[in-house]
Amino acid sequence: MSEIVKTLVQCDFDGTITEEDVSFMILDAFAGGDWRRFFKDYQEGRITVGEFNNRAFSMVKADRESLLRIARGGVKVRPGFQELIDCCRKKGYRFVIVSNGLDIYIKEILNGLGITGIEIFAARTEFGTGGIKVRYIGPDGSYLDNNVKAAYVDSFLMEGYRVVYIGDGRSDTLPAGKSHHVFATGNLVEHCRKASIACTPFTDFTEVVEILESW
Repeated sequence: MSEIVKTLVQCDFDGTITEEDVSFMILDAFAGGDWRRFFKDYQEGRITVGEFNNRAFSMVKADRESLLRIARGGVKVRPGFQELIDCCRKKGYRFVIVSNGLDIYIKEILNGLGITGIEIFAARTEFGTGGIKVRYIGPDGSYLDNNVKAAYVDSFLMEGYRVVYIGDGRSDTLPAGKSHHVFATGNLVEHCRKASIACTPFTDFTEVVEILESW
C-alpha cells in the first residue's frame, strides 16, 4: 500500500454500517401493501433496484418526521464504526458511503452518532401525495436506475484511487469485483466465493481497522 498515492474506502450502509436494513424497517412500519413482492422481483432480477424502491416506497404515505423517528430509535450500528472513521482520517484515506438506501435516514443516523463530514451517495428522497419517490444520481450527475455502487467504484478508479470496498449483500458483489480489496460480511461472503472474488470476512469494524492500521 505504501506506493499508492490515494486510497478510498467505499462502504455500504444498510446491513453493513447498521446491523439491519433500515429501509425494510421503514417499509414494514409504513408501507400500505405487500412491498416484499417487489423485493422478490428485485432479488430474482425481474426489476432494478430503482424500480423496487419506487414501487415499494410509493406505498409509504408517512411524513418525513415519521420516517426519521424510525431512524432515531432502535437502529443498531455495527461495533467499531467510529474507530473505522477515525482510522481513515488518521491515515488520510477518503471515506465515502454509497448506498441503495435513502439519504434522509443515513444522515439522521450519522447525526445521532455525532459523525459529520462524511460523503454520502444514496437515494434522494422526495415526499408527495403519491408516496415517497426515490432517485439515484450517478457520479456524472445523471439519473441511474441500477448498479449505483459499481458506478461510483468506476468513477473513483478513474480518479486514480485504490478502492477498498466494504459491504454485506448481493448488490455489493459487482462493485466488490471492481475493487482492490474487499471486506465482506453477511451474504456478501458467499456471493464473493461464488464469483471468485477475494475478500476478507469480518464481523465488526474493529477487525477491519486492525488490517487497515497494518497497511
